[in-house]
Amino acid sequence: MTRIDFYLLSSDQPSARLEYACRLAHKAWGKGHKVYLHCASEEQAGELDALLWSFRADSFVPHGLHSDYPDEPVVCGYSEDPSPHHDLLINVTDATPPFFSRFSRLAEIIVEDDSVRVPARDRFRFYRERGYPLNSHPIRMAQ
Repeated sequence: MTRIDFYLLSSDQPSARLEYACRLAHKAWGKGHKVYLHCASEEQAGELDALLWSFRADSFVPHGLHSDYPDEPVVCGYSEDPSPHHDLLINVTDATPPFFSRFSRLAEIIVEDDSVRVPARDRFRFYRERGYPLNSHPIRMAQ
């Protein structure tokens, strides 16, 4: 059964969501996990792909867009079947990914903005009603 973690960021900036997704992907990749970053659109996937090149000057994360490089250890996608990835799914959308249950773990990244929090609460209820193990992690962001 998929383990679901909600990362509750102490920021109301949409950019904080993408930056934390990069940090989480970097950490997971460093531990040998394959990561699929689920985005809302082609534009957001491109933005996240670019951010993975620059979010830390002292690191490298082998990654690409799922449409171009589906076998990379870290991929950004928005509507594709996430195969061959089934390890960690990082969701930066406001919807439940239809394929989340194929993954070992799902990370939901939430910022302090009602347009993000309200749908996140609905997803939390959805997962809880179906018996998924849920964890919440308050994350203090540097200002």
